[in-house]
Amino acid sequence: MFENLQAPAADKILALMQMFRDDPRDTKIDLGVGVYKDATGNTPVMRAVKAAEQQLVDEQMTKAYTGLAGDPAFADAMIDLVLGGIVARDRIAAVATPGGTGAIRQALEFINRASPDATVWISNPTWPNHPSIIKYLGMKMFEYRYFDEDTRGVDFDGMMADLAPIATGDVVLLHGCCHNPTGANLTLDQWGKVIALVKDRGAVPMIDIAYQGFGDGLADDAAATRMVAESFDEVLIAASCSKNFGVYRERTGILMAIGRNPQEAKLAQGNLAFLNRQNYSFPPDHGARVVTTILNDPKLRADWEAELEATRLGMLELRQQLADELKRLTNSDRFAFIAQHRGMFSRLGTTPEKVEQLRVEHGIYMVSDSRLNIAGLNAQTVPILARAIVAVGI
Repeated sequence: MFENLQAPAADKILALMQMFRDDPRDTKIDLGVGVYKDATGNTPVMRAVKAAEQQLVDEQMTKAYTGLAGDPAFADAMIDLVLGGIVARDRIAAVATPGGTGAIRQALEFINRASPDATVWISNPTWPNHPSIIKYLGMKMFEYRYFDEDTRGVDFDGMMADLAPIATGDVVLLHGCCHNPTGANLTLDQWGKVIALVKDRGAVPMIDIAYQGFGDGLADDAAATRMVAESFDEVLIAASCSKNFGVYRERTGILMAIGRNPQEAKLAQGNLAFLNRQNYSFPPDHGARVVTTILNDPKLRADWEAELEATRLGMLELRQQLADELKRLTNSDRFAFIAQHRGMFSRLGTTPEKVEQLRVEHGIYMVSDSRLNIAGLNAQTVPILARAIVAVGI
């Protein structure tokens, strides 16, 4: 049996991580991995997370299973965080998942179960796991233009033109905020136009929101998702707690399915629980319980929000510092887009050859499509990166 297996394609980001570890240079900079790091290069455990975990250690009396959908209190807390009461609770089905990736996988399984002929439309570019899972499941997929390599902003005209042929029952996958890998976001006015087009065609929106609180703040980052949720009868939302709570290894995510009425939501709930049972049975609980504890405790929540806001503002400062340094070195505004992007990532819009040159000549590691992790920088390394960008002629 095993001799029939084929080696899967190497994961480019994991390969990049290994190359970085093997690089002996003291001046090397890792801008590839999508993990938040503070100024010392550490991914810290947030204060509120530490406190919630200690509370659980002191008070938790069992490690018995919760349920196929996870703890209902987690679903209620996350639905409130993401949707803010914009949709009646009895229209929303929800299941806990192993991280945001698990939520995406379960959403696609749900689509395949409900409408196997549906085409899933994804942005070009997008997070690599989106097309990878879609292809693995054998689903139909089309791409729509999103990033303008010249302006390093959203190619909105191209996006709307490419989405024009979507059909009734198709699914349009959209990033709720902090687009990965580009950092370029739609304006709320543009969101309104996308919503109108998708609604007119009878398609179903699916939102991936993995960075709420990393862009313009918790409420502002959820604004587009809430616009979508209140505009459609059916919506799928995959949310992750990895970034904004810093619980990466706890694999804490949630999938929400909005139905047109409580009866449809109940039917969706049963199907989502069934899918959980098939894929991993009961979802992880520790991270979900930590998140629930924080969101339901006013003191812990206030501390979490304060630390998250400091993280967000720190990334904005790094963006502005890099844009300013590149303006000083080039005497032009052509890198102003870095300060305008939001979230952990920006895409420089250069060639894989230039990215390789940055690695070989300057010890700067980023994904070959020129996505860089802003959180991998600090005040001392920003000038080093800026000089390298200019030196290789980006």
